[in-house]
Amino acid sequence: MSPSRLPVVVLISGRGSNLQSLIDQMQAGQLPITICAVVSNEPDAYGLQRAQQAGMPTRVLEHRKFTERVYYDKALMELIDSFAPKLVVLAGFMRILSKEFVDRYAGRLMNIHPSLLPELSGLDTHARALKSGATQHGASVHFVSTELDGGPIIIQAAVPVRAGDTPESLASRVLEQEHRIYPTAIRWFAEGRLSVRNGRVLLDGGQHPEQGLVERSA
Repeated sequence: MSPSRLPVVVLISGRGSNLQSLIDQMQAGQLPITICAVVSNEPDAYGLQRAQQAGMPTRVLEHRKFTERVYYDKALMELIDSFAPKLVVLAGFMRILSKEFVDRYAGRLMNIHPSLLPELSGLDTHARALKSGATQHGASVHFVSTELDGGPIIIQAAVPVRAGDTPESLASRVLEQEHRIYPTAIRWFAEGRLSVRNGRVLLDGGQHPEQGLVERSA
């Protein structure tokens, strides 16, 4: 591994489309990281195939084999630490993490959520956005805290909610933005440009990353 590349472990549960965006940018030389391992709690997650096709180590740690969350998180921490990452990336990892886990990786645990946080934390965000009558929706990258979908926001991208949108059509446009902003946030971290002050993320020591980025298509 090049000393200029940040070692990263990615946690997934499903198809791994955000993982693929990281792989693509890394392989194109646009993202100065090395993905040391991709770990899934679901053995059938398609994201594992994406990682294997890219020649990356994969591990499966099934949460159903553990009687309590604390035991699973302890085993997961041991597995992650065996790869000595500087950053842990949640890319569709569908597990609520314990305080011990979050505290262990504080300041180097990143997540992407399909809404403009703090609005619409939790699940089913696209359907909920439509039901609420929102005129815009989007995605947020944030450092993880013990609050569900909480923690300091790094960057957000907004898309308009259009007449006739379905949860599926809205999700598709939001996903395009996820694939843009997650690699951006990770690149900033890898370059040492992010810091947190009083619960607020700063870029280059002062200027806050641009938020509310608008979808480029009409």
